[in-house]
Amino acid sequence: MKNHASLGAGDAQLAIQVIQSELARRSKSAVIAVADDHGELIGLLRGDDAPLPSIVIATNKAWTAARERKPSFELGQASRDPQKGFDMAYYGDRRYIGWGGGVPVVVAGQVVGAIAVSGLSQEEDMELAGMAVEAVVEAIGRAATTES
Repeated sequence: MKNHASLGAGDAQLAIQVIQSELARRSKSAVIAVADDHGELIGLLRGDDAPLPSIVIATNKAWTAARERKPSFELGQASRDPQKGFDMAYYGDRRYIGWGGGVPVVVAGQVVGAIAVSGLSQEEDMELAGMAVEAVVEAIGRAATTES
């Protein structure tokens, strides 16, 4: 039987809280999406004044990172490679996206979900998503240590 590990609602709340706090510190707004290991949405927050298109973009970044088991930025870079590039439509689903900001959450070598940010520069989206991934992985590690 397969052992299935995935992010849950509490993990999504933590990720959103970490990013939301940093956005407030920077006086900025964005959309935050958290997905399970299949890429399906667990949590979403659109900050005040965040661009409306970023709702779908953040959701798709998280979906892509979870499904492909790598940052959405890497898929985008690979698709744009001058020699080995490809049309994203070959993946067969319009939700695949190659902009940076979707980051998988990896625990014990297994992707358990993804966190994404949209609405800022690609660099800031990636930075904020990465901060939340670190916080969630740390919290999961603490919880596992406590249970042992």
